[in-house]
Amino acid sequence: MKFGPVALAEAHGAVLAHSLQLGGHRLRKGRVLEEGDVTAMAAAGMVEVTVARLGPGDLAENEAAARIAAAMAPDPGAAGLRLTGASTGRVNVYAGTPGVLVLDVAAIEAANRIDPMITIATLPPFARTRARGLVATVKIIAYGVAGAAVERAATLVRDAILVRPVEISDAVLIQTDTGTGTGKGEIAVRGRLETLGIALTEVVNVPHRTGPLARAVAVAEAGLVLILTASATSDPADVAPAAVRAAGGEVTRFGMPVDPGNLLFLGRQGGRPVIGLPGCARSPALNGADWVLERVACGLQVSDEDIAGMGVGGLLKESPARPCPREQNG
Repeated sequence: MKFGPVALAEAHGAVLAHSLQLGGHRLRKGRVLEEGDVTAMAAAGMVEVTVARLGPGDLAENEAAARIAAAMAPDPGAAGLRLTGASTGRVNVYAGTPGVLVLDVAAIEAANRIDPMITIATLPPFARTRARGLVATVKIIAYGVAGAAVERAATLVRDAILVRPVEISDAVLIQTDTGTGTGKGEIAVRGRLETLGIALTEVVNVPHRTGPLARAVAVAEAGLVLILTASATSDPADVAPAAVRAAGGEVTRFGMPVDPGNLLFLGRQGGRPVIGLPGCARSPALNGADWVLERVACGLQVSDEDIAGMGVGGLLKESPARPCPREQNG
């Protein structure tokens, strides 16, 4: 692509690089100049204009952006996405449903290395999505780019983005009481679930002992069991993990390198997931439990490796619910 000032006689059919105000008429940048445009510029006393002109094999910005976006989501509806039309070299990608964003990170990064004029920006992997929320944008920076580079990028990013929708419809919250009450966790937990479109169908309060908690887990009727203990779960053999095992379930992970959220545990019982919430889940502030809950709600397996990988970027801001701040004055 050639870019720069040219005489008006050479401007017809080129792309206007900068918007112009000609009397009461405005020519917007990116416009392919017609004979009438050139005549108006001459009448305004102009003798040259800055333009871009595509070379052999180049693609215009809109066509290039549209091709890459279409490759990323060949069937947007099936991928839980909506693509806009291309404008000013940009195609925006929106979520069609609540869920989490699943990306082929390596493919997108490789496509972004092909040509600086080709850019793909997304939310982070596994970011929570909402219906009609922006999740990605494809932007061609220049007015044109080599078609070969576009084809390489499109090949790399094919099917590289989708929204995994929420698969669980209901949940039970089981809270324990040490004799001083269960705390105020229900409101925050209900809010988290409502954001995902999950109904909190029952809240059960039991003494903070393994037996009563195990019985409550065993009889819970929902696709997801959440446990919030009055006393922090500080060991894999503590009351709540022991209760899950006593109810015929298993604990697949205890602890996570996200702060706040360290004391989360994850397991299964009766074929459905069980999440032992950390105490910070009583606050609506972001914590490690959100990252696990969102993936579990969307039917994604959360492995030890997944949780271990949350540590980088897992130092979250101070939760108002945390009684002992990590950093003290003085």
